[in-house]
Amino acid sequence: MCAPRLFTGFILALIPTLAVAANTEWRRYVVPSTGTSVDMPVSIFTSDGGAPEGGTGRRFFTEDRRADMTVQSIPNPGNDSPAIFLTKMRPPDGIIYKRVTSDFFVVSSIRDDRIWYNRCNRGNGAMNCVLINYPAAEKRHWDGVVTRISRTLRS
Repeated sequence: MCAPRLFTGFILALIPTLAVAANTEWRRYVVPSTGTSVDMPVSIFTSDGGAPEGGTGRRFFTEDRRADMTVQSIPNPGNDSPAIFLTKMRPPDGIIYKRVTSDFFVVSSIRDDRIWYNRCNRGNGAMNCVLINYPAAEKRHWDGVVTRISRTLRS
């Protein structure tokens, strides 16, 4: 008797995530000056926030500004590895998730009830990054969106 309820609860928990994914319009965003590109959910990030600080690219917001996404290329003149570049950037304490390879790094944590997620791919003389911030209470709704954005980042 508990198994059907557990399964039903699992399915109901998936419905909001599936609805977001099914109704989301995606387009490829390209940073014109560097060629860095990523699949972007344009039906979610509807407001242009202008150029980001410290790099070339663009920042986008949800209509209510509860979430934002930045696509940018950050100069890496020494062509440092992702591990060295991340160390030099001195990320804040409290990282919950961290993955570093020879080609990219991903770090994520929670600050002020918001999840921040940062993935940077190593490019030629730059780190090409996507940064996403969204309410921690909405994590389940954002998981699929963040995963797709992250997996489509190209240098």
